[in-house]
Amino acid sequence: QVQLVESGGGLVQAGDSLRLSCAASGRTFSWYFMGWFRPAPGKEREFVAAISWSAGSTYYADSVKGRFTISRGNARDTVYLQMNGLKPEDTAVYYCATSRSASNPRYKGNYDYWGQGTQVTVSS
Repeated sequence: QVQLVESGGGLVQAGDSLRLSCAASGRTFSWYFMGWFRPAPGKEREFVAAISWSAGSTYYADSVKGRFTISRGNARDTVYLQMNGLKPEDTAVYYCATSRSASNPRYKGNYDYWGQGTQVTVSS
């Protein structure tokens, strides 16, 4: 079991920055990727960013590339999402998740454990 707790969300204006954190506990040694997802309007959760623990490889959705940066802490238990240049369309609940699969970090079906989410609201 892995427990995930997100934090750092809030209400900001367009152009501002936020840093989200995801703290993991439990069997944290078992994850290969940790990712961030958010619901798309009228759709299910879409991929935002992911990082592999071993190599630190990072992956981003085109919509956030160049604005968001995913990173991990030194311990195998925290991942961050630095969000710069926020836009109103970034408004969503952001969820972190862990995957034990080495396959396609963009596919939410590969993720086993999910946090409860943190709300990000960007006003225009």
